[in-house]
Amino acid sequence: MTTITVVKKGDQVAIAADSMTSFGDTRLGRSYKGEHDKILRVGDSWVGVCGSSAHHLVLLSAMARLDNVRFGSRMEVYETFRQLHPILKEHAYLNPKEDDDDPYESSQITALIANASGIYGVFSLREVFEFDLFWGIGSGRNFALGAMHAAYDQAADAQAIARVGVAAGIEFDTASGGPVVSYSEKLKV
Repeated sequence: MTTITVVKKGDQVAIAADSMTSFGDTRLGRSYKGEHDKILRVGDSWVGVCGSSAHHLVLLSAMARLDNVRFGSRMEVYETFRQLHPILKEHAYLNPKEDDDDPYESSQITALIANASGIYGVFSLREVFEFDLFWGIGSGRNFALGAMHAAYDQAADAQAIARVGVAAGIEFDTASGGPVVSYSEKLKV
């Protein structure tokens, strides 16, 4: 699947991801495909998406249909994904069904966002979390979380910590592969 991380430390936020795509037992490494980046640039934000590789094109297309994509707070992230859901259903033919007892339709998207306002996580039922330190998603997330926890106090900056997390995912998760791609920017105070 993938390993994607976000980190906030000092006056910096960062996001990092692995570069491999997998189809069952088949690995498609960076050198075999033109697009290797699991991190999308949407306005002033970096958005890392895991799950189906179709999500990247679908999200870019669907977000272009929105009048106001805003990721400046937890509520703005929620409102953007709430407005995105019907577009995903109507124009991208999203299958919103997960479990029979889910209280809401699923958007089938798990993403991390980093921008000057902070770091956020979006999950399939449009749950949005704002993180104070770091978080990870994808099949390598548990390795990433452990590595970032161990490195957080010693590492110099957010980008180094985010890269350490993804590197741990690449090392131990069979569905993650290098190289690491990362971005950072200054946090607005």
